[in-house]
Amino acid sequence: MLRHRIIPCLLLKNGGLVKTYKFKNPKYVGDPINAIRIFNDKEVDELMVLDITATNAKQEPNYHLIEQFAGECFMPLSYGGGITSVEHAHRLFSIGVEKICLQTAALENPSLISQISSRFGSQSVLVSIDIKKNWLGKRQLYSATREKILSTNILDFIKIAIDSGAGEIVLNSVDHDGVMEGMDIELIQQISGAISVPLIALGGVGKLNDIKLAVNAGASAVAVGAFFVFHGPHRAVLITYPQYKELEILLNS
Repeated sequence: MLRHRIIPCLLLKNGGLVKTYKFKNPKYVGDPINAIRIFNDKEVDELMVLDITATNAKQEPNYHLIEQFAGECFMPLSYGGGITSVEHAHRLFSIGVEKICLQTAALENPSLISQISSRFGSQSVLVSIDIKKNWLGKRQLYSATREKILSTNILDFIKIAIDSGAGEIVLNSVDHDGVMEGMDIELIQQISGAISVPLIALGGVGKLNDIKLAVNAGASAVAVGAFFVFHGPHRAVLITYPQYKELEILLNS
């Protein structure tokens, strides 16, 4: 097994698979079940699925659909979107989800992190942190639900999340989302050097070397969206994943 996980990140909108560009303009890219089957064939180690509309619509997770995902997955499945209670988490774990990812709920109610982690273990709780630059170019915490930059200090909030029981932090750069021109390496270095739990870096991978740079910067894992669903200059839809040997050479060189 690779020392660093390379995780496909699938975005859901109304049950369909989409990909965003800087958190805007979600483009439909297909049926998530078909994507999961392709990733099964490619022997992916872990899969992340995030529903980008559930929280805004004040909907619970689509348990029926997620149960289908879990039934198809040959790999551990992480899910985020619409989770606002311990009961939601319990139901997701009971249908086969291995990790749940909190973002809006973690921002609004950090105690939910501790409630879920104390019952199910910190290894089962991810907290997702979205970062966006303001008009002065300063990186700040961002609420995707409110579409608003927040005044809360990034490291202060991450510390609260970890102290509350988050087992991993998902660090997502809004400005790099779907751009495929490289990750925010400076941000990854800053956050990874300041925390004691694994960091999953997300946003910006456009070539395999971007993954290596993120790992070298301190990421324990790299989550990848557009690079695994688009191909070529016209961004044609093509679900891909590197061969194990290719990743082994990349990460060990």
